[in-house]
Amino acid sequence: MPDVPLSEVALRFAVAALGGLAVGIERQWSFKMRERRPRLAGVRTFLLLSLLGAVAARLQQTGFSAAAAGLALGTAALVAVSYAVSSRDGDVDATTEVAALLVFGAGALAIFGALAIASALSVVTVFVLLEKGRIHDLVYRIRTEELSAGVRFAVLAVVVLPLLPVGPFGPDPGFRPREIWSLVLLFSGLSFASFIALRVAGPARGYGVAGLLGGLVSSTAVALNFARESAASPQLGRMLGLGVLAASTIVYLRVLVVTAVLNAPLALGALPLLVVPLFVGLAALLVSYRSLKAEAVTAAEPRNPLRLTSAIAMAIAFQAVLYLMAWVRPTFGAEGVLLSSALVGLTDADALTFSMATLGRDPAALPVAAQALGVGTLANTLFKLALAMFLGRGTFRIAAGLGLAALALGGAAALVMQRLS
Repeated sequence: MPDVPLSEVALRFAVAALGGLAVGIERQWSFKMRERRPRLAGVRTFLLLSLLGAVAARLQQTGFSAAAAGLALGTAALVAVSYAVSSRDGDVDATTEVAALLVFGAGALAIFGALAIASALSVVTVFVLLEKGRIHDLVYRIRTEELSAGVRFAVLAVVVLPLLPVGPFGPDPGFRPREIWSLVLLFSGLSFASFIALRVAGPARGYGVAGLLGGLVSSTAVALNFARESAASPQLGRMLGLGVLAASTIVYLRVLVVTAVLNAPLALGALPLLVVPLFVGLAALLVSYRSLKAEAVTAAEPRNPLRLTSAIAMAIAFQAVLYLMAWVRPTFGAEGVLLSSALVGLTDADALTFSMATLGRDPAALPVAAQALGVGTLANTLFKLALAMFLGRGTFRIAAGLGLAALALGGAAALVMQRLS
């Protein structure tokens, strides 16, 4: 392998040492808090273990493979003996021994140049060790229906998804089974995530958190799922409305950030069209949250919302929009850009952003692309408003409807001001 500069080698050893030091500090502190004596290692030993892994990796790099293997086997034997002694005394917890092996491995990864992975591994190890109580509490709170839903979702994602062909099949733009199933997983997973967020944060905040996070993925899915949930649990209407408003507001920020990364001039041109509704949404969120905070929340916990049927229906609608776009653009020419953007924006803000960022690379098309972003996001908001009105029930219609209407008015006003300027 090519020679590594001495300064780079020193840096890698330093990263390895810092990782071991961090884990060692946590282990020493943990034993002190529990008034227990470290059976395997404290700060110094964990530091040395990380350096031992680094030395083993360096020996491997310089051709001393047998010596490297000997160090690795010796470390594993030391850890095994430590566990055997402690388990004989009645302590069967192997957390410290596993942490020792991870520290050794992180030290080796640092020497091989994977500094980011080595550092992340050390940080995650410290986090898991520190949050032992909360992790155990979370596991103890899992109920049968939640575990069953999580396992079903894992099967759909890990087993079914990789077996589906990529495509495309059929006429342009083609049918892509794996992509469609990914959308199904997105919708059902978001529904399940909102349920978990509700249990963790409580009714007053759970749906707002779920909506905010869901808006980073698909605000349309949030609106669809929460509207359906309002029919099943009408007493949760205001909380669900807050979640939809949060998801719809974050869309404008997401589109602006992604556009800035892909095409900075386009982001600058679309800035007025996106910032106005963004601030309107933030103001509406603040007002809604304050009024909700003052309200006594006595709503019953909803059922597990992992619903595949509605997720499949929404994914099929996405595919239909793609075919509609393929027909609109060649039929209407340049004028079809705004129309197709409105159609795409009905369900998928990401597809709108990516397509307009590509179109906007042509300086002549930059103004049209910027306007198309405004039109597409406005169409997206109006579509979610329609979902809230037709599928929602009770106070959800009022909470979500007023917030989404304010967002739509902000977006429309920004488009009008751009036209007049």
